Amino acid sequence: MSRPPDGLPASFFGPGNSFVDFLSRVAPGGRWPFAGASGVTGVTGAPGGEAAPAAATTIVALTYKDGLVMAGDRRATVGHQIASRDVEKVYPADAWTAIGLAGVAGLSVQLVRLFQLELEHYEKIEGVGLSLSGKANRLAAIVRSQLELALRGLAVVPLLGGWDGERPRIFAFDLTGGSFEERDYAAIGSGAVFAKGSLKKLHRPAAGAQAAIRAALTALNDAADDDAATAGVDRARDIYPVVARVDARGYHRVADSELARTLVRRGGEAKGARP
Repeated sequence: MSRPPDGLPASFFGPGNSFVDFLSRVAPGGRWPFAGASGVTGVTGAPGGEAAPAAATTIVALTYKDGLVMAGDRRATVGHQIASRDVEKVYPADAWTAIGLAGVAGLSVQLVRLFQLELEHYEKIEGVGLSLSGKANRLAAIVRSQLELALRGLAVVPLLGGWDGERPRIFAFDLTGGSFEERDYAAIGSGAVFAKGSLKKLHRPAAGAQAAIRAALTALNDAADDDAATAGVDRARDIYPVVARVDARGYHRVADSELARTLVRRGGEAKGARP
């Protein structure tokens, strides 16, 4: 293969600005996740088996007056057993975007890393960051590429929220890579139906950040009341959900100490703040 003067293979200079497409071109069939049906290798275990992977739930997101809040509980389960009590399910995709994931825990981490690289790669190639709508489209393509795994029970579903320069926006996805912009609030995971019911009553578009954080925590605790795979605030172990705020200043993870103060209100703790 001919090599450019800097020593890199010519394949490094092919068309396109997608890191996923780049990997498919330079390492077809390689051992990396979310490569499409022909590139997925090395996945073991099956739901209900001895090597069944840990699954992560539940994620909520809601807008407020100046931005959005995304929160995820910390529990991972294998069947009816708790595999971990302190898993992180909400991450920064970049400085202006949060991503939360429900589904197989190990694949969730790999999807986040790949998506972060996608955004960095695009910015290096194009010189500008991808728009929020563009990020949703790229994430949808990555999710679509893992459909074969999803059909085998190894599914990962993301929730994307970010600041598009003027306002916060939330995008939900299905297993086929469909992307849907949500209005005001959204929830994914096994406790989503309970969390949405809570957010439906608590969400206030004109409220401030603290009220939105309190609503997100209460929604997770309401989900934990009815969904065994979802954990609420664990006072006994001092474990709080991962909560991120995204506004005009960018992504900010809310400290556990701030979450504790947010839960406390006159006359006792906020609804749902149980061990």
